[in-house]
Amino acid sequence: MVTRSAMTLKLMTYAPSGALVAAPTAALPEQTGGERNWDYRYTWIRDASFSVYALLGLGYREEAAEFGFWVRDRLIEGAGDGGRPLKIMYRVDGTSDLSETTLDHFEGWRGSRPVRIGNGAADQVQLDIYGEALDAFFNADAQGLQPARLGWTALANTIDWLCEHWDQPEEGIWETRGGQKDFTYGRFQCWVAFDRAIRVAEHRGRPADITRWRSERDRIYEQVMTRGWNPQRRAFIQHYETDVLDSSLLLMPLMGFVSPFDPMWLDTLDAMDKELVSDSLVYRYNPSASPDGLAGSEGTFSLCTFWYVDALARSGRLGEAELVFEKMHTYANHLGLFSEEIGLTGQQLGNFPQAFSHLSLINAAINLDYQLDHGAGDVGPVLARARRR
Repeated sequence: MVTRSAMTLKLMTYAPSGALVAAPTAALPEQTGGERNWDYRYTWIRDASFSVYALLGLGYREEAAEFGFWVRDRLIEGAGDGGRPLKIMYRVDGTSDLSETTLDHFEGWRGSRPVRIGNGAADQVQLDIYGEALDAFFNADAQGLQPARLGWTALANTIDWLCEHWDQPEEGIWETRGGQKDFTYGRFQCWVAFDRAIRVAEHRGRPADITRWRSERDRIYEQVMTRGWNPQRRAFIQHYETDVLDSSLLLMPLMGFVSPFDPMWLDTLDAMDKELVSDSLVYRYNPSASPDGLAGSEGTFSLCTFWYVDALARSGRLGEAELVFEKMHTYANHLGLFSEEIGLTGQQLGNFPQAFSHLSLINAAINLDYQLDHGAGDVGPVLARARRR
């Protein structure tokens, strides 16, 4: 399954630029007959950054380096216009004309309208992309793929920009169309951006305003720990003005923001178990509890289920992590491919195949394999007894 996922990512990579498309399809719905139909034939900074971890984990340094050059070029271009250093998505050639158009003369898959090409989310503010991009740079640097002068200068300028702009509402990782919010995931990924930039600067002796970067990093940490934590729910929540859970926060222990054994994190994981997990499959969030500006519902999100595998493993629940990982294989099609989501009857939903699903499968396999070989073992029952005491 890991090999098939690696082949899938390779086939969705545009060789001349190194850019990875999110999916090779458009307008395949997240709910049959619904309106959540988007064009994914573009390169998201987020998706492609996550792919670097997967590629490096399998030894594909050349492919990881090619994408690193592609992002570097976007940062250099963005530094010259006085605005945000990065857009959230681009065409594979690096251009950013993604105007969204509705094709009214198309019926859509099983009557799922509207059929859209282009993507109106392209101009959204999504601050998490800086954390994901910097984590990709950090992982590449750890594998010997050091940033050259142009790349480091662009990266440092981006972090300087983030010092002034991290504390603002945004649309968030799920590209909601219900208005900007102070999303917890976006804030903690900004912490990741500062943390990784500081580490590379100190390790490589690169010029940087490390004192300022460290101050902003610590401000974010304190803000998330106070405003992103809901004492009534005993959980980290989707954004600061809600009590809704969000499975994107499953990345908090993986990215090093919290200890996987921190009681605050273990309570959050318990809350997700009860509310977002259905027979081991994981929903992104509850749209009815947190309106996202769109009608209808959706299936479980395969990316989030693989993140759940990693979170379980890191938090000492290795037996459950193995079970969830193996069960997920049964939802692939006969070629071992995954779409974006899985419906109530096990059907594939959304654009297909989905890079997010396959890169997260690879990452979950690598991390689970490591935990099985080097982790603390299956200490879930021990932790449960300790917490009861």
